[in-house]
Amino acid sequence: MKQRWHGGKAKWNKKHALHALHTYCGDDWRLKARTKPYKDAKLFPGGSREWDWRETGTQHVPGIQPTDVEELLKHGATEVILSKGMYEQLHVCPETLQLLNQKGITTHILQTEEAVRLYNELRDKKPVGGLFHSTC
Repeated sequence: MKQRWHGGKAKWNKKHALHALHTYCGDDWRLKARTKPYKDAKLFPGGSREWDWRETGTQHVPGIQPTDVEELLKHGATEVILSKGMYEQLHVCPETLQLLNQKGITTHILQTEEAVRLYNELRDKKPVGGLFHSTC
C-alpha cells in the first residue's frame, strides 16, 4: 500500500543526486561507486550511510521513528521513501508520519523492491531521501 502526502516543490540540481541504489546481495545494499555495502541504508541528497537502528531505538514495531527521518530532511529531502522490508514487517510510527505531513514532505511507504525502484526513478529528478530495510 502506497501512502502519499504532497508538499511544496523545490529546485533540484542533478549534481546532488546520489548514485543509483543497486539491488542488494543477501542482506547488504550496494550503491554504485561504493565498495563496502550497507546492511540497512539511509540515503539523502548528496550522500548516504548505514542506517543503524540502535541510534534511535527503532524496532519493527512500532517502527520507523521521527528521529530516523530527520537526517534526511536536514540534507534537503523534499520527498521521502520508507521501505517496510521484503515481507513488509517494518512499521512506521504515527509520529513519523505526522512530522512528515506537518513539513509538507511527500512520503512513500513501500515494500523494499518497490521502494528501490521508486528511489532510482526519482533520484535524478528531485531531492529524495530514503530509509531502506534489507530483510523481513
